[in-house]
Amino acid sequence: MRTTVGIIGAGPAGLLLARLLHNAGIDSVVLESRDRAYVERRQRAGILEQGTVDVLREAGAGERMDREGLRHDGIELRFARRRHRVDFPALTGGRSVMVYAQTEVCKDLIALQLKDGGPLLFEAEALAVEGADTDRPRVRFRHRGAEDVLECDYVVGCDGYWGIARAAVPDGRTFERAYPFGWLGILADVAPSHDELVYARHERGFALLSMRSPSVSRIYLQVPADTDADSWGDEQIWDELERRFETDDDWSLRRGPITQKSVTPMRSYVHEPMRHGRLFLAGDAAHIVPPTGAKGLNLAVGDAVTFARALSHRTATGSDDLLDAYSATCLRRVWQAERFSYDMTTLLHTAPGATPFEDRLQLARLDRIASSRAAETDLAEAYTGFPIG
Repeated sequence: MRTTVGIIGAGPAGLLLARLLHNAGIDSVVLESRDRAYVERRQRAGILEQGTVDVLREAGAGERMDREGLRHDGIELRFARRRHRVDFPALTGGRSVMVYAQTEVCKDLIALQLKDGGPLLFEAEALAVEGADTDRPRVRFRHRGAEDVLECDYVVGCDGYWGIARAAVPDGRTFERAYPFGWLGILADVAPSHDELVYARHERGFALLSMRSPSVSRIYLQVPADTDADSWGDEQIWDELERRFETDDDWSLRRGPITQKSVTPMRSYVHEPMRHGRLFLAGDAAHIVPPTGAKGLNLAVGDAVTFARALSHRTATGSDDLLDAYSATCLRRVWQAERFSYDMTTLLHTAPGATPFEDRLQLARLDRIASSRAAETDLAEAYTGFPIG
């Protein structure tokens, strides 16, 4: 099998890249180790930055998002029983975010790829990337019980932290931080208790009120990193959420049937460089952020756009300048997202063993955001998205 770009992984980065390349007249093949049903149901991020929304629309993948997604013009910070709303459009010149689950983004992109894109092979396990430092790299893979080889001009690894692409970059340098807490996340069949996301800092730990639709709530509690989700009973979860979201006004938390529980670990990770020869890394293969900043999916989109632009430039001009700059270009945005996600995580979570001094510093930082337009603008600009490229 022969193609211009071999894409390993059918997550947001791989699927969007295939779509962007198709629109640019560049052929590709996508290899995904899981089946279609698994890809379309794995729960991940749900907040799309303004730039991601714009890219999906331009790629022809925004119709259902615009119909079913929930535009949000702000978030609420909750601390010391106070409520403060951050108004995104007023602080950023009109930018906002969209609540639209990663599962839905993948469904839309899969449908487009199968309709008019290049081959998308499910249950095709990539085994090795060979010849990355030559002008004819290859991906060995297993599909339907038989081994095959995909010959390419370029390979893009969108196969996540545990995939084979990252391991094929020799002499890479990694930067990482593990956090001593995680998120107990629930899906509940109940209308959201607020029409925008609520980020709550409480002495008992962080909590996040989010949603998947007007009738389904997605809510998170900070818990110890080694927590078993099943150790928390449903009423225990609702009681703890009420404590952490408490305010001095008459706001109340809606309760409903909990349909799913899981614990998400918290870590920061960056792999440098994001390229070796004609092998390029994108998405979680190159970087992971704690979910507090809502940046993971959006960084993957930025990587896909950056590579597609660079290869389109190479096709049009014969110049490798943008391809050569791929890693540096992506990493500038990655590190800003890492910085913001770290800041949000340390701002809102209660660290084990935190001193009263550290608790008061958190409250002082939150009070600064609530009282300073400059500090509030910095948060709003970062939350709605850093420029792509």
